[in-house]
Amino acid sequence: MGRRVTLRVNPPLTSTVNGVNRRIATLIVALVPIVVFGVLATTVSVPYVALGPGPTFNTLGDVDGKPVVEIEGTDVKPTSGHLNMTTVSQMDGLTLGQALIFWASGRDQLIPRELVYPPDKSRDEIDEANTKDFQQSEDSAEYAALAYLKYPTAITVQSIDEKGPSKGKLQAGDAIDAVNNKPVANLEQFGAFLETTKPGDTIVVDYRRKNSPAGTTQVTLGSRPDRPHGVLGVNVLDAPWAPFAIDFNLANIGGPSAGLMFSLAVVDKLTTGDLNGSKFVAGTGTITPDGEVGSIGGITHKIVSAKEAGASVFLVPADNCDEAKSADEKDIELLKVDTLEHAIDGLRTLSAGGEPPRC
Repeated sequence: MGRRVTLRVNPPLTSTVNGVNRRIATLIVALVPIVVFGVLATTVSVPYVALGPGPTFNTLGDVDGKPVVEIEGTDVKPTSGHLNMTTVSQMDGLTLGQALIFWASGRDQLIPRELVYPPDKSRDEIDEANTKDFQQSEDSAEYAALAYLKYPTAITVQSIDEKGPSKGKLQAGDAIDAVNNKPVANLEQFGAFLETTKPGDTIVVDYRRKNSPAGTTQVTLGSRPDRPHGVLGVNVLDAPWAPFAIDFNLANIGGPSAGLMFSLAVVDKLTTGDLNGSKFVAGTGTITPDGEVGSIGGITHKIVSAKEAGASVFLVPADNCDEAKSADEKDIELLKVDTLEHAIDGLRTLSAGGEPPRC
């Protein structure tokens, strides 16, 4: 009988090689977009800035070993608890990958970079403007607090021209009382006197200085192309004046939106009793020298940071109330404020168990 033999025939070698090559090619084609995207995500910058919840600072506490709000030259009342100012974190120079991560987180917000850094200004110009705004907000916070506490107004030196005739003779914070032995009570009287002078005249200025005896100095007036009369080389304004010094030790942190909380801390340190009423209070808002509270940006981020820090009460500028209510934060009371006086009244009403204005 014959025998059947089964032969196993291997595929041709070229067929096997071609199959392997196709699989490798398919894998490479699939990986190329991933690799390209990875490179783009880590190297390509996008014209956006990420904003999110930033750190908070207790204006009744210390930073780097110094009081956030430091008052020297008068009795300071004991304070306790929290009156926290809030900030918004900001990240610039984002890559595509970082922007996508921030966008997906839902915690941060992406905004066009030009809204934060105008293209017609250099970074140095922007930083200089921010520093100036911060300094003005500190001055306004001091003036608003002193006005609330009923300190009398005076012709107050706000700043000194570094190359002007008063450099080394007067200081920021001095109160000008008289010129050439004639009392001047306000800017109108002071300006009227200067209009009677000419460049090169020497005048005598009587002044008061914080934490120092009153003094007298002679100043030879300078000139400016836009003014025919003599120039003292100072910026002055009518503002409440106190004989003690108030310093804010948070260099360029918070910007103008820290004004309200700075003012509250000054008032709290110069009056009896705690404004926070044993509650953890946080807040935000610009402030003018006469105590008007203005709106700010990033209110929802600030509420989130306040809640995470432990706050149960948040002071909201009246114009920010609608936006503040959209913050997805529970168990934090949103108090509406439009002036420093109303903010203090609201906190005292809340402490007494009453019903303050709310958003």
